[in-house]
Amino acid sequence: MTTPRFTEHFAGRTVVATGTASGIGAAVLAALLEAGAEVYALDRTYDQQTTEPSTGDRPTLLHCDIGSARSIDAALGELPRQIDVLLNCAGVPNGGRFSPEEVMRVNWLGLRYLTESVISRMPSGSSIVHIASTAGRAWSDRVATHEALMKASGFDDGLGWVGENLGDVGDGYVLSKEAVQYYTMWRATQLLPSGIRMNSVCPGITDTAIIADFRRGIGDAAIDHAAAVAGRFARPEEMAPAMLFLADEASASYINGVNLNIDRGTAAARLTDQADPATIWSG
Repeated sequence: MTTPRFTEHFAGRTVVATGTASGIGAAVLAALLEAGAEVYALDRTYDQQTTEPSTGDRPTLLHCDIGSARSIDAALGELPRQIDVLLNCAGVPNGGRFSPEEVMRVNWLGLRYLTESVISRMPSGSSIVHIASTAGRAWSDRVATHEALMKASGFDDGLGWVGENLGDVGDGYVLSKEAVQYYTMWRATQLLPSGIRMNSVCPGITDTAIIADFRRGIGDAAIDHAAAVAGRFARPEEMAPAMLFLADEASASYINGVNLNIDRGTAAARLTDQADPATIWSG
């Protein structure tokens, strides 16, 4: 994958990206390095004892468990005073391998905690892009729930809310991704005077190592139907350019508070009552 159109815009820019050891996050990291960014890459799989400074095409690797406020605090001490771009790629699936609380910790509570912790380091013209999901498309059906989530503003407050509202939490995945979409719009509006933009991407079914988890979480039928409508699974490297585009002030300076579907039209097919793969691909 090449991203030459971003090279002049990211060269010399300081970027923090999470969840970069695998999947979409790894593709994002590769694209950032190719574009010349100075990258601080956070992932819980990185060895805390072997962190090395960024030089040329090598990122600074920092151990960080986004599901732990303490781990985030430790990583914050290693991040630079100025951050131009934050890309939140860390996430865990439903499917039973992670508890609902663990899913909420990583996908929502940690994402917000890190974001709010670095906003003060971001100058005007900076940007934040989250990975949400098309699974969060029904956020508007429970606005009151998301308003309550926004008010539980700290990590511990949010964790307390999760414990008190397990019926709303469910398996954690759908609610967490709805929350990211709602937060993107809610916080983007508040950040307007600061000159910091916030957007998210909402990937469709993507061929990563956690696809088996999603099959257990939502069922083979839903996964296979979405792939059949789109014609195939997405690839992680198809998500990275969209994230860089939204993060790039030169390309997307007037795009703010947007949850961008990257699903090859599956949402469009559903919304226009055309989600029959046989009809779409009949020739």
